[in-house]
Amino acid sequence: MITNHNKIGGVGQVVEIDESKFGRRKYNRGHRVDGQWIFGGVQRETGDCFLIPVEKRDKDTLLTAINDWILPGTTIISDCWKSYQCLEDEGFVHLTVNHSIQFKNPETGAHTNTVEGMWRHAKASLSQYSRKKRFYGGYLAKFMFLKRCRILNIEPLTEFFKLAGELYDPKAIQENNLLVSDDEASSETDENDEDL
Repeated sequence: MITNHNKIGGVGQVVEIDESKFGRRKYNRGHRVDGQWIFGGVQRETGDCFLIPVEKRDKDTLLTAINDWILPGTTIISDCWKSYQCLEDEGFVHLTVNHSIQFKNPETGAHTNTVEGMWRHAKASLSQYSRKKRFYGGYLAKFMFLKRCRILNIEPLTEFFKLAGELYDPKAIQENNLLVSDDEASSETDENDEDL
């Protein structure tokens, strides 16, 4: 889901993007949340999405992710975060909504309700206990995979084995194991020769 992904969007398609912090309030009090920043987007027409952990929400980090996950010419809807101000220069149509004023831009009709709903579902899918920061990529890949299976109406276990078979070619693995076995055998022979 992460390394062999397809880009979403395209000309005439709308992708809502946003970033959210996954974690808990410190000592269950106040507004400060300790956790992991996640950047994500969802295509309105299909429901296809991406969610990736990011360490920073700066222009370079988010623009790299956008170019990696979203096709050029896509209409991107976001909040007014300063890192998104360059999107039109990068070949995207960019609409914004100012959440400090309204939830929907009255002039363009732009809103980010779809991606906000995705955050709610993604956070609910995570275990409440034993979350490890280093595993967030895996947690998010599982969420994206199961969402994709629901969209395509396919059985997850069957799809998992199909994709695993495509990702890990059994012939290549077998050939690699034979090469490793031959190398191990020759190194054992070399060690035995040195003992003599």
